[in-house]
Amino acid sequence: MFESLSDRLESAFKVLSGSNRITELNVAESIKEVRRALVGADVSYKIAKEFTDKVKDKALGSENVLKSVSPGQLMVKIVMDELTELMGGQSVGINVKGSPAIVLIAGLQGSGKTTFSGKLAKYLKEQRKLNPLLVACDVYRPAAIDQLTVLGDSIKVSVYKEVENKSPLDIAKNALAYAKQHNHNVVIVDTAGRLAVDEVMMDEVAALKNTLKPTETLFVVDAMTGQDAVNTAEAFNTRIDFDGVVLTKLDGDARGGAALSIKYTVGKPIKFVSQGEKLDALDVFYPERMAQRILGMGDIVSLVEKAQMEFDEEEAKRLEKRMKQNKFDFNDFLGQMQQIKKMGDLKNLISMIPGMGKALKDAPIDDKAINRVEAIIQSMTPHERGNPDLLSLSRKKRIARGCGQSLEQINLFVKNFNDMRKMMHQLANTPMGKMGMPPGMGLPKGGGAGKFKR
Repeated sequence: MFESLSDRLESAFKVLSGSNRITELNVAESIKEVRRALVGADVSYKIAKEFTDKVKDKALGSENVLKSVSPGQLMVKIVMDELTELMGGQSVGINVKGSPAIVLIAGLQGSGKTTFSGKLAKYLKEQRKLNPLLVACDVYRPAAIDQLTVLGDSIKVSVYKEVENKSPLDIAKNALAYAKQHNHNVVIVDTAGRLAVDEVMMDEVAALKNTLKPTETLFVVDAMTGQDAVNTAEAFNTRIDFDGVVLTKLDGDARGGAALSIKYTVGKPIKFVSQGEKLDALDVFYPERMAQRILGMGDIVSLVEKAQMEFDEEEAKRLEKRMKQNKFDFNDFLGQMQQIKKMGDLKNLISMIPGMGKALKDAPIDDKAINRVEAIIQSMTPHERGNPDLLSLSRKKRIARGCGQSLEQINLFVKNFNDMRKMMHQLANTPMGKMGMPPGMGLPKGGGAGKFKR
């Protein structure tokens, strides 16, 4: 995510490295590189020019009063502040007030509306403690209703559908009555899309909005389409005046033009970003945190929030005790791995740690790495899992055959596990360790699992 933009901005800041002070000459050179970086990220030249003019004015103007920081550091700070402002400044939450609240989902076909509807229902159910109802109003796309039904079943959320009814308006009205009867306090309406903006689609969405009077209308757009996403958002907003934007497939967007341009162009905030197909791969959009990630500073706050969602206090106390006694075993480790998987995409999580995203940019770290670790542990006998010191050469060979990996990979994993266990034992017995260790501290030293071959 944003890899290309991050690399180009880093090059822009290097122009100022070694300089003792800000001058018009070195600022001009750095600004030129920043502008190129933004245009290369599929940001329009007009926005890029206005952005860099602001950065230049701040760098050369009265705000340049920090004598204790280098010109490069000052430029990074100014760019971060302006990126934050460009993307909206403050996070804007979803409005789910009402009896019931109604959330209308709109966007082009293939943008990820239906998947997002499922993700939103899961988020509102688990994080906001609401009772959502999903409504299938896409009566045109083959299997759209089936897809929403499967998503609803997987998260245990009710789905209202009328398979034979081809009127989205009637379905939505009936769904609203159903929601009131069955105590659903938020209704999520998944609408049909088209391959391109057309009058038929616009008329249908507009009619749904006028009839339902939703508390929230969200426009879902594929971030990978870059500037086209911005243009489509502008066309939709002119017609239906939506409340916020959802950027999907952000994990596949190395440039970031849509995220940077939409708020400026449309005047509506980005409310959610979606990365990956997993139903928990949905994040509330925080402009400042995104700006930090773009500049390679990580996003520790979001990482901690994700960890806290999966945090089990009793389990943490149990693990802390076992670490102190040096009894941490493969069963404990497996439990930690499964908790990490619940937090989302592994590489995305690592990118939230300052400096790690860039350091491990090309490393083969993904969910498959955890799956390989799980396969190793599950190839052990229950006795071996509870007693790591039992793993002799013959046992390792049997485990290797059982999980389809080489003896070298098994040896590497066991070595990393033992190193990690030793470190955890030492840490747990220090004053800092006595404060308690959160779940998810069980990654092998050096990213062990990530070193395994694909």
